[in-house]
Amino acid sequence: MRNLACFVLFAASAGWVADALPAPAGGGVQVIADEAHRRVDVTIDGKPFTSYIWPDTLKKPVLYPLTTDEGIVVTRGYPLEPRPGERVDHPHHAGLWFNYGNVNGFDFWNNSDAIKPQDRPKMGTILHTKIVSAKSGTEQGELVVRSEWVAGENKTLLDETTRYVFTNRNHLRTIDLITTLKPLERAVFNDDKEGLLGIRVAHWLESPDEKSGEFMDSSGRPTQVGAAPPGASGVYLTSEGARGGAAWGTRGRWCMLTGNTDGHTATIAILDHTKNPDYPTYWHARGYGLFAANPLGRSIFDPKQPPFNFTVEKGNTVTFRYRILVSSQALTAQDLNREADAFEAEYR
Repeated sequence: MRNLACFVLFAASAGWVADALPAPAGGGVQVIADEAHRRVDVTIDGKPFTSYIWPDTLKKPVLYPLTTDEGIVVTRGYPLEPRPGERVDHPHHAGLWFNYGNVNGFDFWNNSDAIKPQDRPKMGTILHTKIVSAKSGTEQGELVVRSEWVAGENKTLLDETTRYVFTNRNHLRTIDLITTLKPLERAVFNDDKEGLLGIRVAHWLESPDEKSGEFMDSSGRPTQVGAAPPGASGVYLTSEGARGGAAWGTRGRWCMLTGNTDGHTATIAILDHTKNPDYPTYWHARGYGLFAANPLGRSIFDPKQPPFNFTVEKGNTVTFRYRILVSSQALTAQDLNREADAFEAEYR
């Protein structure tokens, strides 16, 4: 597995996977834990798909990188493995992650080593605690892990159990993320734009129309973002027909992002589920490369609405269900509606 880990890191830094390199042994969907190196590697037919990692340099576990069946890496390298030409803003945006910007007043979204010492007491960290199971299979693999959401004063607010299901279907790789949160005290997810399931995409999937500007987090900390880089080609489309920059702050059962690089097309999509709180989700989808589904913000996206302030009492649980699609082809709205219907039927 050490060789495979090095291979994944090389592929991520290069932005693609060379088919000429020898494939690791084992076909199907392989889910291989390597706790000594704080990772679980997922391959499909011997080629890297993603890894579940919990390095000391991050304040949460993430899936990184995400790779199509053609070997195209669709996630940004920074802060884990910076690549030439990509942005170095928002160091808390790494791979694919699940967290929130305001739980009982603690910010789990924006936490990173870049946070100033005076701000750290109000930040939260998600600590990986256990691999429950890792299963490989011919058509799908599965990983179940546990984590703790720890507040700034080293107090655990939430226990998390997440089940990842990895599948492969004819140029389409999928990840089902089913996360159950159990509060150890009353937990209030205050209405906030910083959430919930996020992906930071490669620079060529950014919007070509992105303008430079300043973005503020929930605590008023500014981040300056520049205009679109050369080669940016990403276009958002939601189930309700919102396209490009118009997707941000709108609701929908799905949202996809499609772009092109070096003659290759790739699509990333996130599917919501009717059992999720406040379905359908709002899309916190930014042209500079943040692609996120946030069902727990409401008035932050639509000031005419009352704050959501989703609350889970001690002893209760809440479960979130998402399907992430990674395709080496352009997908249509009809494709996404079929996928959303299938996802809905599978987890009734």
